[in-house]
Amino acid sequence: MVEKRESITAKLCAFARAWHSNRSREKIYDDYLAFDLLGREEYEEMYEMVSSGFGGGFRFSPDDTEQIIIEYIAPIPLSRIHFSESRLQRLAEENEKVQYVICGAGSDSFSFRSGNDNIRVFEIDHPDTQRYKLEKIKRLEWKIPGNVSFVPVDFEKERMCKKLIDAGFDPGVKTCFSILGVSYYLTLDVFRDTLSQIAELSSVGSILIFDYPHKSGDFPRRVNRLEEITRALGEEMQGGFEYGEISRALYSLGFQIDTYMSPEKVQKRYFEGRSDGMRAFENVSLLSASFTSGYNFE
Repeated sequence: MVEKRESITAKLCAFARAWHSNRSREKIYDDYLAFDLLGREEYEEMYEMVSSGFGGGFRFSPDDTEQIIIEYIAPIPLSRIHFSESRLQRLAEENEKVQYVICGAGSDSFSFRSGNDNIRVFEIDHPDTQRYKLEKIKRLEWKIPGNVSFVPVDFEKERMCKKLIDAGFDPGVKTCFSILGVSYYLTLDVFRDTLSQIAELSSVGSILIFDYPHKSGDFPRRVNRLEEITRALGEEMQGGFEYGEISRALYSLGFQIDTYMSPEKVQKRYFEGRSDGMRAFENVSLLSASFTSGYNFE
């Protein structure tokens, strides 16, 4: 099951979005509220952590900080959020009203950037993480839109399905479920349990979006280095999945893959021709799947 508290890697992803919005001339995705939501203190804290070699465990020159962000920190969160919100937009354009469930929302700022009242938003996160975010929103004096609900879920004790229904989620409305940055830290069996709960909530035509690392391949050094960095930060990656086992798990739950972006396609779509050298991670794919019906829990 998803268990995404306000981890260091989650903060790094929020930092990457803020840094990219503030510093990059070639925007992949402009999260112009990321810096405000993260806050200057945490932004500088994350920058210093990168500069110091992620707490001193890696030999990076402070002068190389910007390049380390470009090489290790920014590519994955920037490409996957662009992919996810673009797919959501397509669903919203095709239907009068839709729902958007952000699993492990963390510092996601969509609720305050959207302005589309026809998208009913449910932010799901651990109670402690969500409480911290709501305190930040209060300090910023941001008004929470009427179409946004914050749904605290302790995944060790509660089922996401019940909590969403209690918060006003309508299983009869087409929904976009976004579950980004989670699969890296879960085995397939645990990840499939999360997907099965999403299937229980899905009406025909709903979509599921996630990113995942590949289990095997001839990957360059930076792929292994990123795993070493997250391990040093206390978050162990679980080795990834094969496309075949992911597709079989989705099919058994009633989902059919409608968009699959291999690392090569991610590179071509989001990073080709950049002057700063930022490039897609060679082992990360993006995927969306449509719920068709007739899922079979095993």
